[in-house]
Amino acid sequence: MATTATPSSLEVNNARFNAEAEAWDGNKKHVESCEKAYEAIKRYVPSFADGSAKDLDVLEIGCGTGLLSFMLAPHVRSLVGVDTADGMIAAFNTKVAGLPNPDKANLAAVNVLVQEPDDVHIQGAAAALATRRGESGHDGPYRFDLIVSHLTLHHIPSLPDIFATLLKCLRPGGHIALTDYEDFGPDAVPFHPKEKREGVERHGIKKDEVETIIDGTGFNEVQIERAFTLRKEVEAEDGKPAREMDFPFLICLAQKSR
Repeated sequence: MATTATPSSLEVNNARFNAEAEAWDGNKKHVESCEKAYEAIKRYVPSFADGSAKDLDVLEIGCGTGLLSFMLAPHVRSLVGVDTADGMIAAFNTKVAGLPNPDKANLAAVNVLVQEPDDVHIQGAAAALATRRGESGHDGPYRFDLIVSHLTLHHIPSLPDIFATLLKCLRPGGHIALTDYEDFGPDAVPFHPKEKREGVERHGIKKDEVETIIDGTGFNEVQIERAFTLRKEVEAEDGKPAREMDFPFLICLAQKSR
């Protein structure tokens, strides 16, 4: 008898985001949330305050179409974006191709699930960006000074695994700055409409839980802060009418030992 396997959360997420990629940037709330994440990163990451951000090589996980990436890129040395949805990566790279001098762009995106710091796709993108800026003869695998993400952690099945991988992707002294909405109880569930909840691993992130995981991974200077709120309309559900709600967002900060 023929059987049909249940799609994994990764497959569900990829199908959803591939379908939404073309219209993604046209959603005002997508843009607004990335703008707020960008401002939070600039506010909390020391390199943006002391003027040294221009020397940063950045990795963004769950980069999507590059909304956050293109905000950060003018302020850093390089940015490699990664995403598992090939439709999102295609949209990202279309935007790169549309730049005045795409062959000199300091950002690139690859379609990959981040599991190993030496992944050939990530290493290839980092090497290509290094070549564009005139570097040659790099010694050893590429590592990053800063890793960012926005609205990605709630899709990841194992937070301990991803933080362990991110630690390996960083240079000594490197930082993470990851933003996602906070799990503040049942009222956090409507952040996603019902038809988009399949593939969501958790309805936001919990401050104490994430702090414990990051600290246990081996990071230093772990700090979880409420960085901003996003007001968005949620659908009618469980006897409650459609309405606007304020969703708090956390920024997860930590540093790899030098």
